[in-house]
Amino acid sequence: MSELPVSVLLTAFNREQYLGDAIESVLAQKFGDFELIIVDDKSTDSTLEIARKYASRDKRIRIFANERNLGQFPNRNFAATLARGTFIKYHDSDDVMYPHCLGTMVSAMLAEPSAAIGISLSRAFAGGPSPMLLTPRLAYQREFLGEGMFAGGPGCGIFRRKAFLELGGFPYRGVPSDFVFWLHACARVNVLTLPGDLFWYRIHPGQEAQSPAAAAEYVLSTRDEWEALASEFCPLDHDERERARRTVVANFAKALARDLRAGHFRLALLRYGKSGLTPIQITKYLRRPRRTLFSGTPTAPDGQFLMPDWSRVTALEHHETQSRQDSRQ
Repeated sequence: MSELPVSVLLTAFNREQYLGDAIESVLAQKFGDFELIIVDDKSTDSTLEIARKYASRDKRIRIFANERNLGQFPNRNFAATLARGTFIKYHDSDDVMYPHCLGTMVSAMLAEPSAAIGISLSRAFAGGPSPMLLTPRLAYQREFLGEGMFAGGPGCGIFRRKAFLELGGFPYRGVPSDFVFWLHACARVNVLTLPGDLFWYRIHPGQEAQSPAAAAEYVLSTRDEWEALASEFCPLDHDERERARRTVVANFAKALARDLRAGHFRLALLRYGKSGLTPIQITKYLRRPRRTLFSGTPTAPDGQFLMPDWSRVTALEHHETQSRQDSRQ
């Protein structure tokens, strides 16, 4: 274990209205052994000044100011190169961590050394108790045959820094870059599901995800999923891939119908044109998808749920806390 357990990465651009809340929530963590790296992406408001004010009060905060605007995901990747922690945890500049967030994530990841990524959504994972260790096949089963798990943004995840860098970081595909990352990463490394609702995802008009441009970028998601299922790295077997394709086409059809009902005819046309689906494929796979609650749930040989080893999680958390206290004496 390195000297520093976790680096919290906060990338910001013109977030003066929300940045203080975001920083305060990190500083309020019960697990306090972290560094907070704030990378300002050439803001034109007082974002950088606010960040520097907090850094003057708490030496765990490191500030970096970009000389030019990199954009959301290039800036996230840049921030990862600055981290010194074993783990990196993205925290959006308009979100709020609950006080137990870092402790819950770090202790669970310490207890599962084979997990490269931990994911917490705004709800509990269905089909079993978290933490659940998912192999690539289980993660893909959960996404395409179960309740889904790739819809969360970067703030949902905690990453082993070495694994994140080896995976290449986030691709540069606009707002859906995180979704494309999940498709790529979860086909290659083990993932740990974490308890839900560890932070508050703020929704407001200034988000890129709420823009018309983002809606146009998301139409490529169908193609991304289709290509992931055809990839040599896809961990599903033949029958599972066929079921997964039904899920993809069904979701595509629902989105297309939603566009048309809303009168977004250009978006509907773009969605169809960029889907990568042929009329033959749509006809073949447009069936009610067979999704089940327990798809992607790890089970014991007797079919029972695998229960988390709570004693290992809590023991590691206690050991890390005690060792940090001893080192400071």
